[in-house]
Amino acid sequence: MLLRLPTSVSEAQECLAEGAVPVGGATLVWATWQREGFPELAMSLRKLPQANVIGAERLGAAVLLGQIDGRVPDVLRRAAGTVGTGAVRRAATVGGNLVGSALRCLLPAALVLDARATVLESDGVRETDLAEVVAKRPLLLNLHWSAPLACAYRKLPADAGAPPPLVVASALHAGDGAGYGVRVAVRDGYEVFEGAAVTGADPEETLESLRATALGDLPAAAWRVVRPQVLDLLARER
Repeated sequence: MLLRLPTSVSEAQECLAEGAVPVGGATLVWATWQREGFPELAMSLRKLPQANVIGAERLGAAVLLGQIDGRVPDVLRRAAGTVGTGAVRRAATVGGNLVGSALRCLLPAALVLDARATVLESDGVRETDLAEVVAKRPLLLNLHWSAPLACAYRKLPADAGAPPPLVVASALHAGDGAGYGVRVAVRDGYEVFEGAAVTGADPEETLESLRATALGDLPAAAWRVVRPQVLDLLARER
């Protein structure tokens, strides 16, 4: 297997045109390659500047989970810190987790930030939403968002071999004159549900608005985690 390490977007485009298979830390594909055979040509973005940025409003796809720190919103930092073991976080990448993993541990955090994705295709770079990233699995370059006023994250403990643990993420954003906005995303099993509401004087009304979204389909056990997290977040608004 020949591994290419492009240092520019144009070079990465050439690799795609040549049929290079994108690979990050290879934590999700190595076993498959050993079983089914290695590709002739692979490509890593670890030398591409656009894929390695870490900041308050942007995160590169080639960034290792173990590199995610206080430069990003706390909801993303905490989500990354709960993925696998330390050894996994030292190899796994943001792009691999969002595009290649069935668990997508970073997805709830990215959703509540209302993040947009920059992706690379053979004909150029474009911006898209996270729904397309999950559904079509393009080559992710980075995520970008507007910094929230506050955010929160909780991942429940789970036994080895058990179903994926419940994850609840939320973020409070500045509004447009009609109040602030709160966004919530929940991973229940392998499914991720999200909802948003404009906040007002009454926190209970905000919760009812969230129940009117896809979050309303969550079981009562999930709402026992969602409710106090949202109330705590809204308390920071006052």
